[in-house]
Amino acid sequence: MTPRPSPRLKLGSVLKTMMRSVLPPLVVLIALVGLWQILCSGPGATLPPPSQVWIDSYDLIASPFFDNGSQDIGLAWRVLVSLQRVAVGFGLAAIVGVALGAVVGQSVWAMRGLDPIFQILRTVPPLAWLPLSLAAFQDSNPSAIFVIFITSIWPVIINTAVGVRNIPDDYRNIARVLRLNPLEFFLKIMIPAAAPYIFTGLRIGVGLSWLAIVAAEMLTGGVGIGFFIWDAWNSSRLSDIIVALAYIGVTGFVLDKLVALVGSVVTRGTAKN
Repeated sequence: MTPRPSPRLKLGSVLKTMMRSVLPPLVVLIALVGLWQILCSGPGATLPPPSQVWIDSYDLIASPFFDNGSQDIGLAWRVLVSLQRVAVGFGLAAIVGVALGAVVGQSVWAMRGLDPIFQILRTVPPLAWLPLSLAAFQDSNPSAIFVIFITSIWPVIINTAVGVRNIPDDYRNIARVLRLNPLEFFLKIMIPAAAPYIFTGLRIGVGLSWLAIVAAEMLTGGVGIGFFIWDAWNSSRLSDIIVALAYIGVTGFVLDKLVALVGSVVTRGTAKN
């Protein structure tokens, strides 16, 4: 019988893995904060140092879930409001993007007709769509959702199309032998085979959707994190802006890792990182 690894060895391996993953970015973060403190502590500094941010925005840091009504709410609630819009806009972009990408990747004529249009539209900045969406929907919430949708759909379409075009011919031959109808081929062959490419597009798309909602909320108002930054700027609360930027960065990081985790599970570790 082979000896079982002791729990102490397993714990040591886990600790080593955590140290390799956590220690380097932690050291870099401490160094950057220290440099920030040094550069912004002088009399001519235009930005507050970390120590001043902690003093000015302690309530936002220590109590992210406070709710005093109207606009007086914690940053965690504002992030959740923005995430609700992202969930709708990005969810629609994922569904429509995968479907259109499958059509473009499967049909040469669709690729020739639609790909140039996609390549042109994907270069349009997110906020350039906002005036048209406000004119069309006459309301800020669906307008923001549309901006998220139109911003995040392009990497999903393009990556799905690439994945479909790279499906091995053996898979297609098997589908012909089994006489799969188009829907069965889409669900049983196309989606599983192209899944690594699809989730690469989804990771790019979710990052773009988070960027788009923050930018759109600065102009459309409401209680989202984007409007909070704009309101803090108008009130000259630079420390609050810095704290909000930290919330935005951490939330974007979590969204990316969440989509990557789902992709790793669905594709059994073959999704591209």
